[in-house]
Amino acid sequence: MLHDQIADVFNIIKSMEKEGRKECDMPSSKIIEGILAVMKNNNYIGEFKQKKNKFNVKLLGKINDCGVIKPRFSVNIDDIIKFEKRFLPSANVGVLIISTSKGIVSQGEAVKDNVGGVLLGYVW
Repeated sequence: MLHDQIADVFNIIKSMEKEGRKECDMPSSKIIEGILAVMKNNNYIGEFKQKKNKFNVKLLGKINDCGVIKPRFSVNIDDIIKFEKRFLPSANVGVLIISTSKGIVSQGEAVKDNVGGVLLGYVW
């Protein structure tokens, strides 16, 4: 039984990357699809396909660390830099994943679109 699907997604990806696997399966939902799309757009994972109730994700071996952010902090554009310093190792390394009114996006897209939202996770 899944208690926190977002945490499970990051945990599955991180553990499969450490094992050196080339692909993994995880449960599907619209939030998970958005997170995977952000990771794919930033070249952390390859293609992902939905099969029945699961996503099949191609791993590229480029993830050093990823995780969920709890509690899910609300952020505005001014706070994004503060959270980048807290969760990412250095400037221009990694991505914060944010749920906004325009969908699930990276912190760069949120700043460009001038929207705030809720922090979901990080990848670097």
